[in-house]
Amino acid sequence: MTGKDSIYATEQEVRDFTFDANVVEVFPDMIQRSVPGYATIVSTMGKLAGQYAQSNSNLYDLGCSLGAVTLSMRRNIDKENCRIIAVDNSLPMVERCQMHLKGFKSDVPVDVQLGDINELAIDNASVVAMNFTLQFIPQDQRATVLKKIYQGLKPGGVLLLSEKIKGENDIKDNLLIDLHHDFKRHNGYSELEISQKRTAIENVMRTDSLSAHRNRLEEIGFTHTQVWYQCFNFCSMIAIK
Repeated sequence: MTGKDSIYATEQEVRDFTFDANVVEVFPDMIQRSVPGYATIVSTMGKLAGQYAQSNSNLYDLGCSLGAVTLSMRRNIDKENCRIIAVDNSLPMVERCQMHLKGFKSDVPVDVQLGDINELAIDNASVVAMNFTLQFIPQDQRATVLKKIYQGLKPGGVLLLSEKIKGENDIKDNLLIDLHHDFKRHNGYSELEISQKRTAIENVMRTDSLSAHRNRLEEIGFTHTQVWYQCFNFCSMIAIK
């Protein structure tokens, strides 16, 4: 049983956001109240994984957190001899993910690993999912990570990428931010919570514009990139090798 997110409900000295044990306990509530359409994103990523999975290949969930995308992918895979590799650099997340996976039977094996995505080898992959993960990697390291993913993908393989984005200019960006903050207010977050969470996350999550994402993926070599979901400043896309 998870709790309600009240981490920033009281005035405090705000530190940089981390995926620690306190966040794990309230993460499902936090993500549902903070990311518009999260359930749709997770279920669709699973369906796309099932569509693009190739027999005798690996599927990766990079930044797997509690395993929502891993579970969604596993439910949709019907190809032979597929394996999911789920990776996160937060020990509390990895431990809870392993617990969640044990609650559902499946013939698709899952290897949950504690590790750094920057150091992970991507091999024989048909699907790589990054669900709001790239945004937590330093901006000057993102192209390197994506190049490694591209090189590890089989022909016809796909990258499923969800990201919080910034607007193409300050006017557009502020519009998206205001809409997102209204969404959070509607879901019960106070002005104090919104402000303190923004302070906590601004140093650890640097967002890119949608055009920056598209240009980077094209430069790396992905031949087709398509946004299939966007609400406010949250979007999901597929990039096909």
